[in-house]
Amino acid sequence: MLFLRGFVYLLLVSVVAQLISLEGYEMLSAAEYSEHSVTEHLQDIMSFLSCMLFLYVARHSESMKIAATLLAALMGMMFVRESDSLLDQYVFDGAWQSVVLVIIACVLVFLCGQFKAIYPSIKVYADQACFGTFLAGFVTILGFSRLMGRGSFWEAVMGDAYMRVVKNIVEEGIETLGYTLILISAVELMLACRRQKRKVKAH
Repeated sequence: MLFLRGFVYLLLVSVVAQLISLEGYEMLSAAEYSEHSVTEHLQDIMSFLSCMLFLYVARHSESMKIAATLLAALMGMMFVRESDSLLDQYVFDGAWQSVVLVIIACVLVFLCGQFKAIYPSIKVYADQACFGTFLAGFVTILGFSRLMGRGSFWEAVMGDAYMRVVKNIVEEGIETLGYTLILISAVELMLACRRQKRKVKAH
């Protein structure tokens, strides 16, 4: 089972890399890797799936209920942020900010009277092996992808041959890898939660 999971995750990362390259192969120099690209849709899907998996853990693990709820809220907000162009188009301009504020308000209501239990719950989650994978994915999205996607860097490297699409491919590709790592961590947390439930039932 251990080696099978490793193979599945390797296959997942390979498929993600191949999907990222599809737009380039199909559209060649016309590729833009914009808000409506396959890469962006992948980020939407993985952030949504991660949110759902964390909600599953929040429902089935008492010790990690608060931590998993916070993670689900975080991924929900990231999903909304990644979908900002659709919300702007079909709802109203800046709609994603309103949705994020609603999520934050719901989290604060949920935490009301439980603030002392936040750290212990996060500590339980931090002791899980998948915490490191989540952290790696999170800093990849918020830190590394942004730094590698700086226009000034690519303009300096490419000079007169600067192509914005190259910057976009690197930034969005790394960001998608980060979302993939977070999804893997969410799957691992869900599996750990299920194992724990089976142990409790066995006793």
